[in-house]
Amino acid sequence: MNLLEQIPPPWKPVLREEFDKPYMDKLEAFLEAERAQHQVFPPQEDVFNALRYTPYDEVRVLVVGQDPYHDEGQAHGLAFSVRPGVRPPPSLLNIFRELEADLGIPRPKTGYLKRWAEQGVLLLNTSLTVRAHEPASHKGKGWEQFTDAVIRAVSAKAEPVVFVLWGAHAQKKLGLIDARRHSVIQSAHPSPLSAKNGFFGSRPFSKINAALRAAGRGEIDWRLEA
Repeated sequence: MNLLEQIPPPWKPVLREEFDKPYMDKLEAFLEAERAQHQVFPPQEDVFNALRYTPYDEVRVLVVGQDPYHDEGQAHGLAFSVRPGVRPPPSLLNIFRELEADLGIPRPKTGYLKRWAEQGVLLLNTSLTVRAHEPASHKGKGWEQFTDAVIRAVSAKAEPVVFVLWGAHAQKKLGLIDARRHSVIQSAHPSPLSAKNGFFGSRPFSKINAALRAAGRGEIDWRLEA
């Protein structure tokens, strides 16, 4: 399994060095063995969808997630997103609840966030695969080193970017971001376990758009249905 061949072309120049590092060979071998013995989400062709839908030059916002969803038919390579027709999981429902409270946008009928990604919102999980029904089963196998490189590459962009860090796991990535040049929005995670501890009422969507306006980079249209 050659992961470099699967990286979308706009990202290859900024990530190519990662594929010369020893951890990448170990990650590729691990994934090949996992897919041979277990069901792994998302499908192989969807693993890099976050990079595919949001080319490097077009990144305006980076939202840091954690693990892909681990139940059947949910994960498709975008953090927090599910495929069309799949019931949104609780964290995503809480995101939609805050979206409505913040901007008055009614809860969408879909949990498919590709429309956000195509506007420059990089929806990046820190681990890009997971064994079916086993959360965090691919933690510590090399994905975190790769996605840290993605975060550093986005921080190196000349244009200002808005980084969104929900929860303690995402906030550990703060050290990878040049906060002098970029905006950072932090709050509790939208999970039902923590949303009441600071996610609800945090108004991330209006804050993101305010930061983008101030940087002259335009706003995100957060509606998922035209």
